[in-house]
Amino acid sequence: MQHQSLGEGRWFELSLAEQLGNIGSEVGRAAKWQFRNENLFWSAVIRALELLDLTLRDRRWQKRMPELGRVKEVFADAVLGGEEYRSDFKSLEKYFMQFALIARK
Repeated sequence: MQHQSLGEGRWFELSLAEQLGNIGSEVGRAAKWQFRNENLFWSAVIRALELLDLTLRDRRWQKRMPELGRVKEVFADAVLGGEEYRSDFKSLEKYFMQFALIARK
């Protein structure tokens, strides 16, 4: 796990908007490196998936689990080329940016 300190509890102190905003940062990094540096791309993908998994384990968001699970699924689709849902990083970045903006307020 690349986010060891977050997995040990700190992540679960963040609001949902903060969690999703942080995931969005990793999604943005993946988008940035997708066709430029394979190692950096996959590192960002792994970090984003780890953070998504941590969010899915957060019991405070139980009512949101279907949506959060779908976000992970759509992200994985984008990573693999968007063939299942026609998902792409640009759309995902727009989705996650809304949470980053809320978290800043």
